[in-house]
Amino acid sequence: MCISTSAAEFSGTIVYCGRQHHPVHGLIHVLGYENTAANLAEGPNAMLLHVPTRQLTPRHFLPAGRGGDVLRRMVAAVETAADSADGIEWMSAEPAPVQVFDHDVYTVLLADDPTAVPAALDQVPPQRRPDLDPDLLRFYADHFPDHTIAVCCFDNADAQRAKPLLLWYPPLDPDRLTVPALDAHTGKAPDLDAVVPVDHWVLFSTDEAPTGWGTAVDHPANTRHRLRTFLPDTVVGRHYDEGQTLPNGDFTITHRDLLTGVLDRIERTRPARVQ
Repeated sequence: MCISTSAAEFSGTIVYCGRQHHPVHGLIHVLGYENTAANLAEGPNAMLLHVPTRQLTPRHFLPAGRGGDVLRRMVAAVETAADSADGIEWMSAEPAPVQVFDHDVYTVLLADDPTAVPAALDQVPPQRRPDLDPDLLRFYADHFPDHTIAVCCFDNADAQRAKPLLLWYPPLDPDRLTVPALDAHTGKAPDLDAVVPVDHWVLFSTDEAPTGWGTAVDHPANTRHRLRTFLPDTVVGRHYDEGQTLPNGDFTITHRDLLTGVLDRIERTRPARVQ
């Protein structure tokens, strides 16, 4: 459940989206992303994430904590109570400078205009600098014009050591929580008509949940205050089992449906080409 710039296998994926009123930043969404990467390319590789915001900078990326198990603790909280995946539904500017920075084992490029990314690749260390198919970048430009694209570059040595990616952002739609889940591991643009294998957890939270909603998360007592202010007290989640297949797309749920705690209201959505 990821798009990569070269051949790769990703397993054990955990994706998380939380909606909360932060004491400093106001109403935000928090995105979490973790997997085990097996880089099948001879050289560097990268995974691409489309984030539903126009306001994403290096300061929005959060440290994952000392143990790096923040998302796995969320999974542990909901694992025994997770629903099955049956009943999933379907629904169908000017270029900005590319921001380049290091985060954990990644060199990250952020761009409002994905087609501007190649011009910034010389800022990526050679051992992490991937080959980018122009058609893949054009796909993002055509299908996610209002999003920020994060290209997370890594090399073979670092692929297994990555901590979860955690970032917060002012969302395009505060009342719809979406996690990027388009799948393509060849470096080419994803096939939106494909049926793809899944092996991952999808987690959501909201700080407006009623009493008794979800399952409490056991955060370590020594979690740094800055990180803790972005983490949920309770979560809900669903496991999409290895061996199962779904139509290619992202996962999304409205905030109103999330408040019910009924996870068969999670939808699978694919982007439409912007004319």
